[in-house]
Order: sequence, then C-alpha cells, then structure tokens
Amino acid sequence: MKKVEAIIKPFKLEEVKEALAEIGCKGLTVSEVKGFGRQHGHKELYRGAEYVVEFLPKIKIEIVVVDEMVETVVKAILKSASTGRIGDGKIFIIPVEEAIRIRTGETGDIVVS
Repeated sequence: MKKVEAIIKPFKLEEVKEALAEIGCKGLTVSEVKGFGRQHGHKELYRGAEYVVEFLPKIKIEIVVVDEMVETVVKAILKSASTGRIGDGKIFIIPVEEAIRIRTGETGDIVVS
C-alpha cells in the first residue's frame, strides 16, 4: 500500500475529487493547509498598508491505495489539478506498512479497497 499526498490549489479540490471518484477511489482525507514553495508568498494591500503573505492557502489530499492504483491516482491528480502555473502543488508517494479498520479490526489491502 502507498499513501498519496497531494498539495493543490483550493479551487481545484472539486475537480480533483471528481477525477478520483471516476477512477474508483473510495475515500480520501482533505485538510486546509498553508505553505509556500517557489512562490514565496506575495504582497497585498490592506487599508493602504502593504503586507507580505508568506504562507499561501492550499489543500492537502491524502489517499491510501493498493500499489496497483498508485499510478492511476497520480495521473488523475496531475490532470485535474494542473493549471500550468507556478503554485500548482506537489504529489508525494509514501509507503504504508499496515492499515487497520477500527470498526472490524480487519487489516491489509482490504481496508483501503
């Protein structure tokens, strides 16, 4: 199993969620996060005063899938989250040692499929 973490622009969430549903992704976790990469934030004007916004709002999507689904999930996120502009985000793939369904105590791939 692998955990796919994607950091995306907030307005792309619905599009990504729909793309993942189309490929049969059964569950995901979404968090509102803040951060910066190459963008390094930006300057804004508020009541005549200029200030720097260092941490930009982003969405983090976490999905645990069986190994065979990783490539399909990544392609779906890439296609649906991309705007072609700086700040589109990142995807991280992390090995998952074990998964346990709390309700039943089931373990392994069945928990995420």
